[in-house]
Amino acid sequence: MTIIEEIAAAITASIEATGNVLEEVTLTPEGSSKLLTIIVDNENHLNLDQITVVTKAISEILDTLEALGETPFTLEVTTPGLDRPLTLPRHWKKNHDRLVSVSLKDGTKVLGRIGSLTDTGVMVDDSSIDFADIERAMIEVEFKKVGA
Repeated sequence: MTIIEEIAAAITASIEATGNVLEEVTLTPEGSSKLLTIIVDNENHLNLDQITVVTKAISEILDTLEALGETPFTLEVTTPGLDRPLTLPRHWKKNHDRLVSVSLKDGTKVLGRIGSLTDTGVMVDDSSIDFADIERAMIEVEFKKVGA
């Protein structure tokens, strides 16, 4: 088991107890220490208070986790940013009605709003797209016009 897998195994239950899910764990060198980044998500958008609860819950576990050894580390708990692709059905559900750019495996590009979902696909405007056909899907940032 890798150190990332050990960390994930140790903190997953604690994260799920707060009503959230573990998206990703990364551990990167940062000078003489390491940066441990934990990305958590849920069906809604997390706020700072929710992130604080998760951080406290997992930091207690990490303080005693032997896999991290004696090397100092900085813990960063965050949520998936807009630059992360939509890869799971729950990502699509969470972003319902947002503008999305979808690249399909056949080279087709679709730009539209996320509509209804099934277990196997999603409606993007008038296009029915199977999850299996998606190469990459990204939320498009929209800015409100001033005075609009």
